[in-house]
Amino acid sequence: MTTASLRWPLRRPVDASGIWSWITTVDHKRIAKLYGYTGFVFFIVGGLEALLLRIQLAQPESSFLTAAEYNTMFTMHGTTMIFLVVMPMAAAFMNFLLPLMIGARDVAFPRLNALSYWFFLVGGIVLYSSFLFATAGAPQGGFLGETSTALGKAANGGWFMYPPNSGPQFSPGTVIDFWLIGLLVLGVGSLVSSVNLLTTIFNMRAPGMKLFRMPVFVWMSMVVNFLLAFSLPIVTVALIMLYFDRNFGTLFFEASGGGDPVLYQHLFWLFGHPEVYVLILPAMGIVSEVLPVFSRKPLFGYPAVVFAGIAIGFLGFGVWAHHMFASGIGPIAQVAFGLSTMTIAVPTGIKVFNWIGTMWEGKLKFTVPMLFAMGFVAMFTIGGLSGVTHAVVPSDWQQTDTYYIVAHFHYVLFGGAMFGIFAGLYYWFPKLTGRMYDATLAKLHFWLMFIGFNLTFAPMHWLGLQGMVRRTETYAAETGLGPWNMVATIGAFIIAISTLIFMANWVQSRRRGAPAPMDPWDARTLEWAIPSPPPEFNFAEIPQVTSLDDFWHQKYTEDDAGRPVRKPDADARLAHLEEIGHNPEHRPHLPAPSWFPPLAGLAMLFVATGLLLHASIVGIAIGLVGAAGLFLALVAWSREPLEEEVSAHE
Repeated sequence: MTTASLRWPLRRPVDASGIWSWITTVDHKRIAKLYGYTGFVFFIVGGLEALLLRIQLAQPESSFLTAAEYNTMFTMHGTTMIFLVVMPMAAAFMNFLLPLMIGARDVAFPRLNALSYWFFLVGGIVLYSSFLFATAGAPQGGFLGETSTALGKAANGGWFMYPPNSGPQFSPGTVIDFWLIGLLVLGVGSLVSSVNLLTTIFNMRAPGMKLFRMPVFVWMSMVVNFLLAFSLPIVTVALIMLYFDRNFGTLFFEASGGGDPVLYQHLFWLFGHPEVYVLILPAMGIVSEVLPVFSRKPLFGYPAVVFAGIAIGFLGFGVWAHHMFASGIGPIAQVAFGLSTMTIAVPTGIKVFNWIGTMWEGKLKFTVPMLFAMGFVAMFTIGGLSGVTHAVVPSDWQQTDTYYIVAHFHYVLFGGAMFGIFAGLYYWFPKLTGRMYDATLAKLHFWLMFIGFNLTFAPMHWLGLQGMVRRTETYAAETGLGPWNMVATIGAFIIAISTLIFMANWVQSRRRGAPAPMDPWDARTLEWAIPSPPPEFNFAEIPQVTSLDDFWHQKYTEDDAGRPVRKPDADARLAHLEEIGHNPEHRPHLPAPSWFPPLAGLAMLFVATGLLLHASIVGIAIGLVGAAGLFLALVAWSREPLEEEVSAHE
């Protein structure tokens, strides 16, 4: 027995395929799967919440949900889709792909990577445990009303949680506190992940991979993680201030005590609008990888696409107050933020034209990833065009509280982000699982989702222009809004059916799909130069990169007319790469599994519980136990051996 195993009894070997191996894993690929599957579970939950909303609105004067239940459902739906679905799904792609795309064997800090997942899971648990444990008191002169039903026992102030509605006077009880603590924990997880991934990109690229030889997805991931690193502290301050207002009598956002509720809006949207690009830029990166492969052309204007992504990230910090045109800010601020909102449309338009230029005169292959990528371009363009109308202040005043806004941001965040995510799921499915998906079911999934999406959200443009108010649980029959609402509800159920088809296809193909070759799409980037699924160590030999799309150039040269010609030894080279990927001459040493990230996550759950029960002795005791456990876990982690012990035969 070694000294390390004596010192660290928690590091006993675990079954490589057992549940404990997943709990203790620090492998970036497994952590990506944990992010992805957990995010998809929340996608189902958020989708069910959306269906409840659409059932309520399918007919005028419906009583399917009470006002309080409706407020809870739209609050938790928005919070779930943004913080528990799109962000973790993007994190799943970044965790799985970044090391593979840059030719690295792992991320820079594997245990920190695991910690970020466990904090994400704890944050989601805290948010949703409010349905079981939160208390909702009767507000003093408020409009929400007390509810005794389970559906109404969660956060009910919108995903933005504006005071004074979210303050102690109008939202007593603990439902808002669960939301605040859950988001704070999620923010810590995202912040440590952003530091880890940025360090990985800057320090662990393969020899020869200069910045402008990186795939676009890596560039967009870099921008996203910079946005997170600079914006998350801002919203953290706002959430802590609101928590103190609610629980300790401070007056940061209480106008009667000299506070300013509009300050919360500034802090929230100074995070919230960069957050929009945190959600959409990963999908832009995915689409920028998919379109060239199935257009049989390099990405048109690679430098322009990269600089446009950087410009979007930079300008994203300068447009936040267009969410506040109706809040009473002055005319100079309105003009400035209106102009900045128009300006940010320029780099976005550059990307759209470059994607179209990539497809122009290409040899298009209409695979399922290509269909979703093309759907992304179309839907995101519609959402972007409707978004520009909000830069015109008088127009925004008319639109801001109507379903026109709901249509806009769903075209961006569902038609954009989710279509991009599905494009990526199908594109990298062979690399992730080692198997091919059922193309017939996948195409049925796409067409049903495409049709259902447009049936759901296109009518909302017209409903909004006709005056349908958002965040309101019902509407009068004489408004004439019923028919289009019924169409939107039918579309939502079509989306649900398409999602069930996706799930069935995923399970079936994961188990019985045809074995996938190493490079089924004749792709361009380094992740396709290793076996499918990737071995634990990723690369048996760290690649030497000599150009953008280096893997493509290993397979192809050009004739005198500039047309690609496959090299005679390309197939032999691919066979050699696959052979050494399965049977490396020397197995690389990798970081050992660790119990301390999940233990730190468990301790954070105790800390969160203590913050929710701070007014009692039991709550204080639980919080102190959690803080002590978190401290001890991090100290033990810092003393843990870094690598797996090398067996005798190695």
